[in-house]
Amino acid sequence: MKNEMQVSAGILIVGLGGNNGVTLLAGQLANKHGLEWETLTGRVSANWFGCLTQIPSRGVHGGVGYQGRIKGLASASSAAIGGWDIRPTPLGQALYECRVLEPDLVRQVREEMDCTEIMKGVWDPSFIGESQYDTATHVVTGEDNTSTRTRLERIRSDIRTWKEKNSVDGHITVIWSASVERPSEAVYSTPDELLDAIHDDSNGDDISPSMLYAAAAALEGCSFVNGGSQNTLSPAMNALFDEAYRRDASGVSPKCALSKFAPYSTNKAYCLGTDYKAGQTKFKTAAVEYLRALGLTPRVIASSNHLGNNDMLNLTTKKTLNAKMRVKSDIFGPWQEENLDHKVSVMYCPYIGDEKRDFVEYTSLGFLGSPHTMVTYTRCMDSILCVPLMVDAAIWCDYFVNNNVSAGDAAKATAYLFKVPEGDAKGVDPGFFNQMKELDDVLAKTNGEKHNDIISLGVKKGIITEEQASQLKSL
Repeated sequence: MKNEMQVSAGILIVGLGGNNGVTLLAGQLANKHGLEWETLTGRVSANWFGCLTQIPSRGVHGGVGYQGRIKGLASASSAAIGGWDIRPTPLGQALYECRVLEPDLVRQVREEMDCTEIMKGVWDPSFIGESQYDTATHVVTGEDNTSTRTRLERIRSDIRTWKEKNSVDGHITVIWSASVERPSEAVYSTPDELLDAIHDDSNGDDISPSMLYAAAAALEGCSFVNGGSQNTLSPAMNALFDEAYRRDASGVSPKCALSKFAPYSTNKAYCLGTDYKAGQTKFKTAAVEYLRALGLTPRVIASSNHLGNNDMLNLTTKKTLNAKMRVKSDIFGPWQEENLDHKVSVMYCPYIGDEKRDFVEYTSLGFLGSPHTMVTYTRCMDSILCVPLMVDAAIWCDYFVNNNVSAGDAAKATAYLFKVPEGDAKGVDPGFFNQMKELDDVLAKTNGEKHNDIISLGVKKGIITEEQASQLKSL
């Protein structure tokens, strides 16, 4: 078991040169080197604020923050970080151009980031907006780009080479942080059907790049996180990540679909998503949960957000916008509130850059049908909201694998990270605080705690010490 020591987890990002990728890498370097930098409001020291796996509990009563409470959580500062991108821009330059972090911090990490290798990306222009075509010059070509099979094998080779080069001894998580794809029209019922379609060089099925990255991750024993809005996850893809499927297929007929991709890993891995629930959407689930707790009946949620980063530029194409609007509008689905009118609009405003600005008006019915209206306005860099979720997703995957947590429990525990939890997390209560309880319940189960043990809960929340708990239990 690796849960008694810090391990070197691996994080591989598809879209490493995007705002999220370079912000994550810059944040890790800042924490690793203990950097400080000047801001308009004063001098700031590196921290992992927002990353629940990296910050300790706060205050007398504990609060959210699992570092120090849960043994065996990997340190993001020592994680190996790498990935792919279809653009060749050096990462330090990309960080400078995206204007997310303070100039004084960018100055300190830029040179080191420029030396980080960017692996060439697999891409299919039919899946992303036309606005992305001109800069897509760092792509897999030649024999590795002749079919879905050769593209998949190139990704697998990249993963193996990167793991060896970086001496990763923990679990690796592949995170999709590239541009949102249009929905794939390919439908498969089983992992065999999916693998057969990928292996068939003459196949013309609508297999997206994100599906190839996910399948490659499974075959290499890595977890995959769909941070985008596209329909990468499916029952067939989820089944491919079931280690029992990959173990049971060992030694079977050469005609078996999985045998065509031997050797492959039989290690535990997870398939999680879809689309990070970072800003406006996360607060919506908490706000509506609050309104419901008051006994009010939510009737209208009208929201808009605007920003000017590359992700929003990609959404100016209708084929990719449809994928984003699906997950934004489906967040309250499990509640089955038939009369809830939830509307979302998004706008691309280049001047705003990465600083997302959103406005939401909540209208509910109170006592005797009297209306209750509440308005929220939020401003924050989009990448500052998303990066902590990427870090936590990878660290939780590493921790859950090392502690042999089932795929179902891992999916439910991480449901709070996603707009539309899919796979084994499908149907989980969308309320933010209910989802955080799912995480705590899985952690309690993993650590052998009884959910209703008030004394253990007191220790967990930092209200009493282990010594005090022992004395109480002896009474």
